[in-house]
Amino acid sequence: MIGKSRHEVVGLRTGRLHIMTEPGRVPLHRLLGFASRINSKRGFLLVSKVLGKHYPVSPRTMAWSYRALARKLLDQTDFSTPSLWVGMAETATGLGYGVFESSCSLGVRDALFMQTTRYHLSGGDRLAFIEEHSHATDFFLYYPPHEQDRATFLNARQLVLIDDEISTGATFSRLITAYRAVNPRLEKVFIVSLVNFASPEHRHRLEASAGIPVQWVNLLTGQLRFDPVDTDQDQFRDKSINVAGNGLCKRDLLAWPGRLGMDRPISFSDFNVAGLLAFLPAEPDSRPILVLGTGECNPPAFLLGRSLERLGYRVIVQATTRSPIFSEGAIASRIQFTDNYQDDIDNFLYNVNADDFRLIVVCHETPLVSDKTPRGLDFIGLMKQLNAVSAQFSYQDKNAELHFHRP
Repeated sequence: MIGKSRHEVVGLRTGRLHIMTEPGRVPLHRLLGFASRINSKRGFLLVSKVLGKHYPVSPRTMAWSYRALARKLLDQTDFSTPSLWVGMAETATGLGYGVFESSCSLGVRDALFMQTTRYHLSGGDRLAFIEEHSHATDFFLYYPPHEQDRATFLNARQLVLIDDEISTGATFSRLITAYRAVNPRLEKVFIVSLVNFASPEHRHRLEASAGIPVQWVNLLTGQLRFDPVDTDQDQFRDKSINVAGNGLCKRDLLAWPGRLGMDRPISFSDFNVAGLLAFLPAEPDSRPILVLGTGECNPPAFLLGRSLERLGYRVIVQATTRSPIFSEGAIASRIQFTDNYQDDIDNFLYNVNADDFRLIVVCHETPLVSDKTPRGLDFIGLMKQLNAVSAQFSYQDKNAELHFHRP
Protein backbone atom coordinates (compact mmCIF):
# COMPACT_ATOMS: atom_id res chain seq x y z
CA MET A 1 0.00 0.00 0.00
CA ILE A 2 1.49 3.35 -1.07
CA GLY A 3 2.23 5.73 1.77
CA LYS A 4 2.00 3.27 4.62
CA SER A 5 4.70 1.03 6.13
CA ARG A 6 3.69 -2.53 6.89
CA HIS A 7 4.82 -5.15 9.38
CA GLU A 8 4.06 -8.81 8.75
CA VAL A 9 4.99 -11.98 10.60
CA VAL A 10 5.40 -15.27 8.75
CA GLY A 11 5.43 -18.51 10.73
CA LEU A 12 7.81 -21.15 9.39
CA ARG A 13 8.91 -24.51 10.75
CA THR A 14 12.38 -23.03 11.33
CA GLY A 15 11.18 -19.87 13.08
CA ARG A 16 9.23 -16.63 12.75
CA LEU A 17 10.11 -14.12 10.04
CA HIS A 18 9.30 -10.47 10.76
CA ILE A 19 9.09 -8.28 7.65
CA MET A 20 8.89 -4.50 7.74
CA THR A 21 8.35 -2.90 4.34
CA GLU A 22 8.53 0.76 3.40
CA PRO A 23 5.91 2.44 1.23
CA GLY A 24 6.28 1.57 -2.46
CA ARG A 25 4.44 0.94 -5.67
CA VAL A 26 4.86 -2.85 -5.65
CA PRO A 27 3.23 -4.74 -2.75
CA LEU A 28 5.22 -7.36 -0.87
CA HIS A 29 3.07 -10.33 -1.83
CA ARG A 30 3.28 -9.51 -5.51
CA LEU A 31 7.03 -10.03 -5.24
CA LEU A 32 7.57 -12.65 -2.53
CA GLY A 33 6.40 -15.82 -0.89
CA PHE A 34 8.21 -17.54 1.98
CA ALA A 35 9.63 -20.94 2.90
CA SER A 36 12.17 -22.64 5.19
CA ARG A 37 15.70 -23.45 4.05
CA ILE A 38 17.34 -26.74 4.95
CA ASN A 39 20.31 -24.73 6.14
CA SER A 40 21.36 -24.13 9.73
CA LYS A 41 23.05 -20.82 8.79
CA ARG A 42 19.83 -19.19 7.56
CA GLY A 43 16.45 -20.71 8.26
CA PHE A 44 14.24 -18.78 5.83
CA LEU A 45 13.96 -18.31 2.10
CA LEU A 46 12.42 -15.38 0.25
CA VAL A 47 10.69 -17.08 -2.70
CA SER A 48 10.47 -14.62 -5.57
CA LYS A 49 7.23 -14.57 -7.55
CA VAL A 50 8.82 -12.73 -10.49
CA LEU A 51 12.24 -14.37 -10.78
CA GLY A 52 11.32 -17.65 -12.50
CA LYS A 53 13.47 -19.80 -10.24
CA HIS A 54 11.64 -21.66 -7.46
CA TYR A 55 8.17 -20.45 -8.36
CA PRO A 56 6.21 -20.55 -11.68
CA VAL A 57 6.35 -17.21 -13.54
CA SER A 58 5.32 -16.06 -17.00
CA PRO A 59 8.03 -14.56 -19.24
CA ARG A 60 5.90 -11.41 -19.43
CA THR A 61 6.15 -10.97 -15.65
CA MET A 62 9.88 -11.64 -15.66
CA ALA A 63 10.38 -9.08 -18.43
CA TRP A 64 8.35 -6.54 -16.44
CA SER A 65 10.73 -6.87 -13.48
CA TYR A 66 13.77 -6.49 -15.76
CA ARG A 67 12.39 -3.33 -17.38
CA ALA A 68 11.28 -1.84 -14.07
CA LEU A 69 14.75 -2.18 -12.55
CA ALA A 70 16.50 -1.03 -15.72
CA ARG A 71 14.37 2.12 -15.90
CA LYS A 72 14.95 2.95 -12.25
CA LEU A 73 18.66 2.43 -12.76
CA LEU A 74 18.86 4.58 -15.89
CA ASP A 75 16.91 7.34 -14.16
CA GLN A 76 19.95 7.70 -11.89
CA THR A 77 22.80 7.73 -14.44
CA ASP A 78 23.40 7.94 -18.18
CA PHE A 79 26.11 5.23 -18.30
CA SER A 80 28.26 7.32 -20.62
CA THR A 81 31.42 5.53 -19.45
CA PRO A 82 32.35 1.82 -19.65
CA SER A 83 30.38 -0.34 -17.22
CA LEU A 84 30.54 -3.89 -15.85
CA TRP A 85 27.26 -5.66 -15.02
CA VAL A 86 27.39 -8.72 -12.74
CA GLY A 87 24.55 -11.16 -12.02
CA MET A 88 24.97 -13.24 -8.88
CA ALA A 89 24.95 -17.03 -9.11
CA GLU A 90 22.97 -18.99 -9.02
CA THR A 91 19.62 -17.45 -8.32
CA ALA A 92 20.11 -14.07 -10.01
CA THR A 93 21.98 -15.03 -13.17
CA GLY A 94 18.73 -14.74 -15.13
CA LEU A 95 17.77 -11.49 -13.42
CA GLY A 96 21.22 -10.05 -14.05
CA TYR A 97 21.11 -10.88 -17.73
CA GLY A 98 17.54 -9.57 -18.03
CA VAL A 99 18.38 -6.20 -16.46
CA PHE A 100 21.44 -5.95 -18.73
CA GLU A 101 19.37 -6.78 -21.83
CA SER A 102 16.66 -4.27 -20.90
CA SER A 103 19.25 -1.58 -20.19
CA CYS A 104 20.86 -2.17 -23.58
CA SER A 105 17.45 -1.79 -25.24
CA LEU A 106 17.12 1.55 -23.42
CA GLY A 107 20.40 2.82 -24.84
CA VAL A 108 23.26 1.56 -22.65
CA ARG A 109 26.46 1.01 -24.65
CA ASP A 110 30.07 0.06 -23.89
CA ALA A 111 28.86 -2.42 -21.27
CA LEU A 112 29.91 -5.95 -20.34
CA PHE A 113 27.68 -8.50 -18.64
CA MET A 114 29.14 -11.29 -16.50
CA GLN A 115 27.90 -13.65 -13.83
CA THR A 116 29.57 -15.18 -10.84
CA THR A 117 29.84 -18.96 -10.78
CA ARG A 118 30.59 -21.86 -8.48
CA TYR A 119 32.39 -23.78 -11.21
CA HIS A 120 36.13 -24.10 -11.75
CA LEU A 121 37.53 -22.99 -15.12
CA SER A 122 41.23 -23.79 -15.35
CA GLY A 123 43.73 -21.58 -17.13
CA GLY A 124 42.16 -18.21 -16.33
CA ASP A 125 42.46 -15.45 -13.74
CA ARG A 126 39.58 -14.97 -11.34
CA LEU A 127 38.35 -13.15 -8.27
CA ALA A 128 37.22 -15.43 -5.44
CA PHE A 129 34.87 -14.54 -2.59
CA ILE A 130 32.29 -16.16 -0.34
CA GLU A 131 28.60 -15.87 0.45
CA GLU A 132 28.40 -16.93 4.07
CA HIS A 133 24.69 -17.77 4.30
CA SER A 134 24.61 -19.77 1.05
CA HIS A 135 24.33 -23.55 1.02
CA ALA A 136 27.57 -23.57 -1.04
CA THR A 137 29.67 -20.56 -0.10
CA ASP A 138 32.47 -20.28 -2.70
CA PHE A 139 31.98 -18.08 -5.76
CA PHE A 140 34.22 -16.91 -8.58
CA LEU A 141 34.23 -14.05 -11.06
CA TYR A 142 36.50 -14.86 -14.00
CA TYR A 143 38.45 -12.42 -16.13
CA PRO A 144 37.11 -12.39 -19.70
CA PRO A 145 39.41 -14.13 -22.20
CA HIS A 146 38.68 -11.78 -25.13
CA GLU A 147 40.91 -8.73 -25.26
CA GLN A 148 38.22 -6.07 -25.66
CA ASP A 149 36.01 -7.60 -22.96
CA ARG A 150 38.99 -7.91 -20.64
CA ALA A 151 39.77 -4.21 -21.18
CA THR A 152 36.21 -3.31 -20.17
CA PHE A 153 36.44 -5.62 -17.15
CA LEU A 154 39.66 -4.03 -15.92
CA ASN A 155 38.77 -0.41 -16.71
CA ALA A 156 35.04 -0.05 -16.09
CA ARG A 157 34.07 3.20 -14.40
CA GLN A 158 30.72 1.91 -13.16
CA LEU A 159 29.93 -1.46 -11.58
CA VAL A 160 26.35 -2.79 -11.54
CA LEU A 161 25.81 -5.67 -9.11
CA ILE A 162 22.49 -7.50 -9.49
CA ASP A 163 20.85 -9.94 -7.07
CA ASP A 164 17.31 -10.98 -6.32
CA GLU A 165 17.42 -9.89 -2.68
CA ILE A 166 19.79 -8.09 -0.32
CA SER A 167 19.83 -9.06 3.34
CA THR A 168 23.08 -7.56 4.66
CA GLY A 169 25.14 -6.68 1.58
CA ALA A 170 28.15 -8.53 3.00
CA THR A 171 28.67 -10.62 -0.14
CA PHE A 172 28.64 -7.52 -2.33
CA SER A 173 31.07 -5.80 0.03
CA ARG A 174 33.57 -8.64 -0.45
CA LEU A 175 33.11 -8.58 -4.21
CA ILE A 176 33.54 -4.80 -4.43
CA THR A 177 36.75 -4.99 -2.40
CA ALA A 178 38.13 -7.78 -4.59
CA TYR A 179 37.18 -5.99 -7.79
CA ARG A 180 38.57 -2.58 -6.78
CA ALA A 181 41.93 -4.26 -6.14
CA VAL A 182 42.18 -5.05 -9.88
CA ASN A 183 40.35 -1.95 -11.14
CA PRO A 184 41.32 1.17 -9.15
CA ARG A 185 39.65 3.33 -11.85
CA LEU A 186 36.16 2.34 -10.67
CA GLU A 187 34.12 5.43 -9.80
CA LYS A 188 30.68 4.22 -8.71
CA VAL A 189 28.77 1.09 -7.71
CA PHE A 190 25.07 0.37 -8.25
CA ILE A 191 23.48 -2.38 -6.20
CA VAL A 192 20.33 -3.56 -8.00
CA SER A 193 17.82 -5.99 -6.51
CA LEU A 194 14.16 -6.86 -6.57
CA VAL A 195 13.97 -6.40 -2.80
CA ASN A 196 16.42 -4.80 -0.38
CA PHE A 197 16.24 -5.72 3.30
CA ALA A 198 19.68 -4.45 4.32
CA SER A 199 19.46 -2.39 7.50
CA PRO A 200 20.75 1.21 7.55
CA GLU A 201 23.76 -0.04 9.52
CA HIS A 202 24.55 -2.69 6.94
CA ARG A 203 24.19 -0.18 4.11
CA HIS A 204 26.48 2.32 5.80
CA ARG A 205 29.04 -0.39 6.46
CA LEU A 206 29.06 -1.44 2.79
CA GLU A 207 29.26 2.16 1.56
CA ALA A 208 32.17 2.88 3.90
CA SER A 209 34.07 -0.25 2.84
CA ALA A 210 33.47 0.46 -0.86
CA GLY A 211 35.28 3.79 -0.61
CA ILE A 212 33.40 5.17 -3.63
CA PRO A 213 29.76 6.24 -4.11
CA VAL A 214 27.17 3.44 -3.88
CA GLN A 215 23.63 3.76 -5.23
CA TRP A 216 20.85 1.31 -4.27
CA VAL A 217 18.15 0.41 -6.81
CA ASN A 218 15.22 -1.90 -6.00
CA LEU A 219 11.47 -2.42 -6.26
CA LEU A 220 10.83 -2.88 -2.53
CA THR A 221 12.73 -1.77 0.57
CA GLY A 222 12.37 -2.90 4.15
CA GLN A 223 13.99 -4.82 6.99
CA LEU A 224 13.90 -8.41 8.20
CA ARG A 225 14.23 -10.07 11.57
CA PHE A 226 14.25 -13.83 11.95
CA ASP A 227 13.59 -15.53 15.27
CA PRO A 228 14.66 -19.17 14.95
CA VAL A 229 12.77 -21.83 16.81
CA ASP A 230 14.15 -22.60 20.24
CA THR A 231 15.72 -25.93 19.39
CA ASP A 232 18.89 -27.46 17.99
CA GLN A 233 19.48 -25.72 14.65
CA ASP A 234 21.50 -28.68 13.46
CA GLN A 235 18.24 -30.47 12.69
CA PHE A 236 17.76 -28.03 9.81
CA ARG A 237 20.94 -29.14 8.05
CA ASP A 238 20.66 -32.00 5.57
CA LYS A 239 24.00 -33.70 6.06
CA SER A 240 23.38 -36.03 3.12
CA ILE A 241 23.59 -33.17 0.59
CA ASN A 242 26.93 -32.69 -1.16
CA VAL A 243 27.77 -29.04 -1.92
CA ALA A 244 31.47 -29.10 -2.72
CA GLY A 245 31.60 -30.75 -6.14
CA ASN A 246 34.68 -32.55 -7.41
CA GLY A 247 36.79 -29.44 -8.10
CA LEU A 248 37.45 -30.41 -11.73
CA CYS A 249 37.50 -27.89 -14.57
CA LYS A 250 34.03 -27.57 -16.13
CA ARG A 251 35.03 -25.50 -19.15
CA ASP A 252 33.93 -28.18 -21.65
CA LEU A 253 30.49 -28.39 -20.04
CA LEU A 254 29.66 -24.68 -19.88
CA ALA A 255 28.16 -23.22 -23.06
CA TRP A 256 26.36 -20.19 -21.62
CA PRO A 257 28.74 -17.21 -22.20
CA GLY A 258 27.80 -15.18 -19.15
CA ARG A 259 30.64 -16.52 -17.03
CA LEU A 260 33.30 -15.19 -19.45
CA GLY A 261 31.70 -11.96 -20.61
CA MET A 262 28.98 -10.78 -23.00
CA ASP A 263 29.15 -7.38 -24.69
CA ARG A 264 25.63 -7.62 -26.16
CA PRO A 265 22.35 -9.46 -25.56
CA ILE A 266 21.57 -12.63 -27.49
CA SER A 267 18.42 -14.05 -29.06
CA PHE A 268 17.21 -17.19 -30.82
CA SER A 269 16.05 -17.02 -34.41
CA ASP A 270 12.40 -17.63 -35.22
CA PHE A 271 13.50 -20.60 -37.32
CA ASN A 272 15.33 -22.09 -34.32
CA VAL A 273 12.35 -21.68 -31.99
CA ALA A 274 10.02 -23.16 -34.60
CA GLY A 275 11.95 -26.43 -34.29
CA LEU A 276 10.34 -26.96 -30.89
CA LEU A 277 6.78 -26.76 -32.19
CA ALA A 278 7.01 -30.24 -33.75
CA PHE A 279 7.05 -31.65 -30.20
CA LEU A 280 3.73 -30.07 -29.24
CA PRO A 281 0.85 -32.53 -28.93
CA ALA A 282 -1.45 -32.38 -31.96
CA GLU A 283 -4.67 -32.26 -29.97
CA PRO A 284 -5.92 -28.91 -28.58
CA ASP A 285 -4.67 -28.25 -25.06
CA SER A 286 -5.24 -25.19 -22.89
CA ARG A 287 -2.45 -26.01 -20.45
CA PRO A 288 0.71 -23.85 -20.57
CA ILE A 289 4.16 -24.87 -21.79
CA LEU A 290 6.75 -25.13 -19.01
CA VAL A 291 10.29 -24.03 -19.90
CA LEU A 292 12.91 -24.96 -17.30
CA GLY A 293 16.34 -23.42 -16.86
CA THR A 294 19.10 -25.33 -15.10
CA GLY A 295 21.19 -24.06 -12.20
CA GLU A 296 23.30 -21.07 -13.25
CA CYS A 297 22.10 -21.35 -16.86
CA ASN A 298 18.76 -19.55 -16.49
CA PRO A 299 18.58 -16.95 -19.31
CA PRO A 300 18.02 -19.39 -22.21
CA ALA A 301 14.80 -20.56 -20.57
CA PHE A 302 13.52 -16.99 -20.35
CA LEU A 303 14.56 -16.22 -23.94
CA LEU A 304 12.83 -19.34 -25.28
CA GLY A 305 9.77 -18.74 -23.11
CA ARG A 306 9.50 -15.15 -24.31
CA SER A 307 9.74 -16.26 -27.94
CA LEU A 308 6.96 -18.83 -27.42
CA GLU A 309 4.84 -16.25 -25.62
CA ARG A 310 5.20 -13.88 -28.58
CA LEU A 311 3.93 -16.68 -30.82
CA GLY A 312 0.76 -16.78 -28.74
CA TYR A 313 1.45 -19.71 -26.40
CA ARG A 314 0.83 -19.70 -22.67
CA VAL A 315 4.22 -20.20 -21.03
CA ILE A 316 5.60 -20.68 -17.53
CA VAL A 317 9.33 -20.43 -16.69
CA GLN A 318 11.20 -21.93 -13.75
CA ALA A 319 14.65 -23.39 -13.07
CA THR A 320 16.39 -26.12 -11.14
CA THR A 321 18.53 -25.17 -8.15
CA ARG A 322 21.08 -26.46 -5.67
CA SER A 323 19.21 -24.90 -2.75
CA PRO A 324 17.57 -27.46 -0.41
CA ILE A 325 14.20 -26.16 0.84
CA PHE A 326 11.44 -27.69 2.94
CA SER A 327 8.09 -28.22 1.25
CA GLU A 328 5.98 -25.58 2.98
CA GLY A 329 4.64 -22.10 2.35
CA ALA A 330 5.48 -21.05 -1.22
CA ILE A 331 7.12 -24.43 -1.89
CA ALA A 332 4.38 -26.95 -2.63
CA SER A 333 6.52 -29.88 -3.82
CA ARG A 334 10.09 -30.85 -4.65
CA ILE A 335 11.88 -33.31 -6.90
CA GLN A 336 15.47 -34.21 -6.00
CA PHE A 337 18.03 -35.38 -8.59
CA THR A 338 21.78 -35.33 -9.19
CA ASP A 339 23.15 -32.39 -11.14
CA ASN A 340 24.01 -32.27 -14.84
CA TYR A 341 27.55 -30.88 -14.27
CA GLN A 342 29.12 -34.24 -13.31
CA ASP A 343 29.64 -33.14 -9.69
CA ASP A 344 27.21 -35.65 -8.14
CA ILE A 345 25.57 -32.70 -6.36
CA ASP A 346 21.92 -32.85 -5.38
CA ASN A 347 19.71 -30.44 -7.29
CA PHE A 348 16.04 -29.69 -6.84
CA LEU A 349 12.99 -28.72 -8.84
CA TYR A 350 10.17 -27.11 -6.88
CA ASN A 351 6.47 -26.56 -7.49
CA VAL A 352 6.27 -28.65 -10.67
CA ASN A 353 3.49 -31.15 -11.40
CA ALA A 354 4.04 -32.55 -14.90
CA ASP A 355 0.29 -33.03 -15.44
CA ASP A 356 -0.22 -29.26 -15.28
CA PHE A 357 1.59 -28.66 -18.60
CA ARG A 358 0.99 -29.53 -22.25
CA LEU A 359 4.74 -29.70 -22.82
CA ILE A 360 7.85 -29.42 -20.64
CA VAL A 361 11.13 -28.18 -22.16
CA VAL A 362 14.43 -28.30 -20.28
CA CYS A 363 17.03 -25.73 -21.40
CA HIS A 364 20.53 -26.91 -20.48
CA GLU A 365 24.09 -26.18 -21.56
CA THR A 366 25.66 -29.50 -20.62
CA PRO A 367 25.90 -32.68 -22.69
CA LEU A 368 23.39 -35.35 -21.75
CA VAL A 369 25.52 -37.94 -19.98
CA SER A 370 23.84 -40.43 -17.69
CA ASP A 371 25.33 -40.50 -14.21
CA LYS A 372 23.60 -43.76 -13.27
CA THR A 373 23.83 -42.62 -9.68
CA PRO A 374 22.95 -45.20 -7.05
CA ARG A 375 21.44 -42.42 -4.92
CA GLY A 376 18.37 -41.87 -7.09
CA LEU A 377 17.32 -39.80 -10.07
CA ASP A 378 19.92 -38.37 -12.46
CA PHE A 379 19.38 -35.43 -14.86
CA ILE A 380 18.33 -37.59 -17.82
CA GLY A 381 16.07 -39.54 -15.49
CA LEU A 382 14.46 -36.27 -14.43
CA MET A 383 13.71 -35.35 -18.04
CA LYS A 384 12.28 -38.80 -18.72
CA GLN A 385 10.14 -38.62 -15.59
CA LEU A 386 8.76 -35.28 -16.81
CA ASN A 387 8.49 -36.54 -20.42
CA ALA A 388 10.42 -33.38 -21.27
CA VAL A 389 12.04 -32.18 -24.47
CA SER A 390 15.76 -31.43 -24.24
CA ALA A 391 16.78 -27.97 -25.48
CA GLN A 392 20.58 -27.95 -25.40
CA PHE A 393 22.10 -24.48 -25.68
CA SER A 394 25.11 -23.75 -27.87
CA TYR A 395 26.97 -20.51 -28.56
CA GLN A 396 29.48 -20.19 -31.37
CA ASP A 397 30.80 -16.97 -32.91
CA LYS A 398 28.18 -15.03 -30.94
CA ASN A 399 25.36 -17.09 -32.46
CA ALA A 400 23.02 -18.73 -29.96
CA GLU A 401 21.04 -21.85 -30.81
CA LEU A 402 18.91 -24.48 -29.10
CA HIS A 403 19.00 -28.10 -30.21
CA PHE A 404 15.78 -29.98 -29.50
CA HIS A 405 15.23 -33.69 -28.98
CA ARG A 406 13.41 -35.97 -26.58
CA PRO A 407 15.73 -38.19 -24.52
